[in-house]
Amino acid sequence: MVETLPSAALLSLLQLASPALPIGAYSYSEGIEALIHQGEIASPETFGQWLEAELQRGSIRLEAAVMVRALQAWQQGNGEALERWNDWLSAVRDSEELRLQSWQMGRSLLRLLGDLESTELAPLPDGLRSGSCNFAIAFGIAAALWQLPQSETTLIFMHSWAANLISAGVRLVPLGQTEGQRLLRQLAEPLQQSAQAVQALTDDQLFACSWGLSLASMTHETQYSRLFRS
Repeated sequence: MVETLPSAALLSLLQLASPALPIGAYSYSEGIEALIHQGEIASPETFGQWLEAELQRGSIRLEAAVMVRALQAWQQGNGEALERWNDWLSAVRDSEELRLQSWQMGRSLLRLLGDLESTELAPLPDGLRSGSCNFAIAFGIAAALWQLPQSETTLIFMHSWAANLISAGVRLVPLGQTEGQRLLRQLAEPLQQSAQAVQALTDDQLFACSWGLSLASMTHETQYSRLFRS
């Protein structure tokens, strides 16, 4: 029997993943702009291959896994674990651009949560109030506050990542709106597989092959002409 997600939880998930959420995600391309500028991504096919490779072995898997741990830590009232995983995620960022992106989006989401759920944010550790809270940590906290199920939250976290990068591709490749939607649908199975696999990862299995993303991000930091934030 398939369990039906309660309407309130579904609406909260949709709100959390909405591109209208004022956290600034739309202003980043995560190296995609540099790859397109270099000709590494030049078609919907090469773009889809890049996204699938990231889902299978890229850093988005680490972010999703840490998001799950943040959700669980908040549920357990474990502030020490929240700070430890936040420091760990900051440390594995290979470029300043990616680190600052994560901190800015995390800071924006925490500020929004503070406005919406002022009393529930009281237990937030001091180390996460300094402006260096990663987005995955803030996302996990939001999911815990709104009592969202872990499995669906993991999937929607990864889906919002893919949708944001495809939106960047629509503006850059150029990738038409219809082609962008087709690509997002093609990612449905890889997204589900990756989201399921991420939840089973042990701490010792948290590693990624993300040197391509790192190099693209470092290149983008000094790219002469940029549409997206660096």
